[in-house]
Amino acid sequence: MKAIVQGRYGPPEQVLELKEIDRPVPGPGQVLVRVRASSVNTPDWIGVTGVPYLLRIQSGLRAPGNAVRGTDIAGIVEAIGEDVTDLRPGDEVFGSLWSENLPTAGAFAEYTLAPAAQLAPKPPGVSFEEAAAAVMSGVTALCAMRDTAAVEPGTRVLVNGASGGVGTFAVQLAAHYGAQVTGVCGPANAAMVRELGAHHVIDYTRDDFTEGSERYDVILDNVLNHAPSRTARALAAGGVLIPNSVGNTGGLFAGMGRMARAKLLGLTRRADVRFSPCITNRANLIAIGGLLASGEVKAVIERTYTLEETPKAIAHMLGHHARGNIAITVPD
Repeated sequence: MKAIVQGRYGPPEQVLELKEIDRPVPGPGQVLVRVRASSVNTPDWIGVTGVPYLLRIQSGLRAPGNAVRGTDIAGIVEAIGEDVTDLRPGDEVFGSLWSENLPTAGAFAEYTLAPAAQLAPKPPGVSFEEAAAAVMSGVTALCAMRDTAAVEPGTRVLVNGASGGVGTFAVQLAAHYGAQVTGVCGPANAAMVRELGAHHVIDYTRDDFTEGSERYDVILDNVLNHAPSRTARALAAGGVLIPNSVGNTGGLFAGMGRMARAKLLGLTRRADVRFSPCITNRANLIAIGGLLASGEVKAVIERTYTLEETPKAIAHMLGHHARGNIAITVPD
């Protein structure tokens, strides 16, 4: 089968190659999926570039232990392993591959393995590309808005990085739950963010929300372009700050320093800082899939690349100005 294979860290178009590799065989609890679409997320460019360097301790010092990148998939069940009773060959599914037990599985390939528990039926009327784009970005936003922040009618929510993959879902979900939503983005994306449900839009090239007079009950920070203590100044009494970024800079730590300072801010009780996990279990996939199927939430996809163009797709994501999500299609 064809797959995008990585043998070392570096720029995407230099270290990623389309190669023929063996098709994996599903083990107990696993499903072999014929990939029809995937999406590019922050962990993908981190895994390709090896930046921040500190994360190489976990992924591999000189080269990644997983040669095939990608975690989000939508496709068709090809075969099932032992103990899989709720999925059958031919089922259309979407979900996440990430698992410590699958070090060689990746989404940027014609076939891949996935834990059955991290797959759900693809929503009817939703394309493979839209379903794949909703996995990490959509579930991250769902966990943040619904669970971590417990957004409800009247909650004042600010989404920093409102035009990105997580941001476009977070704006829609917050509006869906009845919040008063403020999105922070560049001027080129302001109209789109309003269309997604934001009541107010702040152009970060002109205004700094940390210096304004408005206060928010929830701030989802997908950018971390301000010191956490400065961002927390925009919180209302009892407000919640949710950091969700490793930053855009390189080096040993990249934005991990600000993530650490955000944690310290919470530990010292100077602000209510909560880190929101992306839990891609079947229940959350069904929840985001239902919203997609109903039309209440949509996956914003700036551009779709072919499997062969995956290096270009990751390079595009690495520019940190993607509008919504970047999808990869794998023709049948």
